[in-house]
Amino acid sequence: MESLNHRKYPQIKICGLTKIQEAQKCAQLGADAIGMVFFKRSPRYVTREKAKAICDALPKHVAKVGVFVDEPFQSLTETAFFCRLTTVQLHGNEPPKLVRDLTAMGLNVIKALYMEHRPSVSQVGTYDAAAYLVECAQGELPGGNAMTWNWADAREFAASHPMVLAGGLSPDNVAQAISEAMPDAVDVSSGVENLPGQKDLYKVKQFITAVRSGAPERELRRIF
Repeated sequence: MESLNHRKYPQIKICGLTKIQEAQKCAQLGADAIGMVFFKRSPRYVTREKAKAICDALPKHVAKVGVFVDEPFQSLTETAFFCRLTTVQLHGNEPPKLVRDLTAMGLNVIKALYMEHRPSVSQVGTYDAAAYLVECAQGELPGGNAMTWNWADAREFAASHPMVLAGGLSPDNVAQAISEAMPDAVDVSSGVENLPGQKDLYKVKQFITAVRSGAPERELRRIF
């Protein structure tokens, strides 16, 4: 269900948090959502126990997002409820039924779709997610892999679907990316890091400032 809000800037998700203090600081700086990665091949992977500690330390108004890749339903839901996640983000080749089943469990579901790989943005009609994260999907691992792309390619999709823009975003280019794609939310990980899983809080502050400055006031869908 879409919820339109008169906002001046997209919601902001800082993803790939691995430390409690960094997650808390990102929230204090103004992040709307904090993401934790449960994909074991990721350099930002966190265990359920560590993720729960991060979630428990965050303010109630900040969304707690778990990122999964082709995780079975039972394991995914066990992790989601153990950590008290508010949103699950699916980055693999998950079937539409999984999206429906997770939604029926009361979870906010974001499905990643890609411009150049499958599942592609052209398959959006087969899913019924609350929102869609769109990126180019270059590189070996699921996700943006810190690579920039032609964000304007996603603008038509964003006009008709709740959309999170990701892939190669940084404090230096996020304002341009927003103006080109007009998303409802933005998602950043490596663009605000010193090392994988180690956030540079100065870059986080710069990123949030860049998102909030100069964005045209318009109606945006609430993602988190």
